Amino acid sequence: MTLYRVHMVLARNDEFPEGSSRHGYDFVVPLDEQGRLDPASWKSHAKDCVVRRFWVGEEDQRGRLRHAGTNWFIDYDETVVGDEEPFFKLDRHAVKTGEYLSVNERDGEAHTFRIVSVEPYVKA
Repeated sequence: MTLYRVHMVLARNDEFPEGSSRHGYDFVVPLDEQGRLDPASWKSHAKDCVVRRFWVGEEDQRGRLRHAGTNWFIDYDETVVGDEEPFFKLDRHAVKTGEYLSVNERDGEAHTFRIVSVEPYVKA
């Protein structure tokens, strides 16, 4: 198992017909050889699985990737219930460059993102 840094940007939508590189997420995840999330490895590396949400006009938000059952979500504050942003069926998707992932953000809107890069994570 290896940890990877994933960079994804907003895919095409009505508001951004070309997508937007100024809206997206950077996160660290454990992936298996097929590019799928590895829940067992996540357990032993949960503290390394950080997430940064960047959105033009807003301050960056930082949280952690969390896992419960088959669900994966971003948790920005472990002391606050309900601030989580779930990924759509992340347990079934390969995390690879060119693929798409959806996140249901706190405002209830689901946004689709295009994965721009998946690189081995080097802890600073």
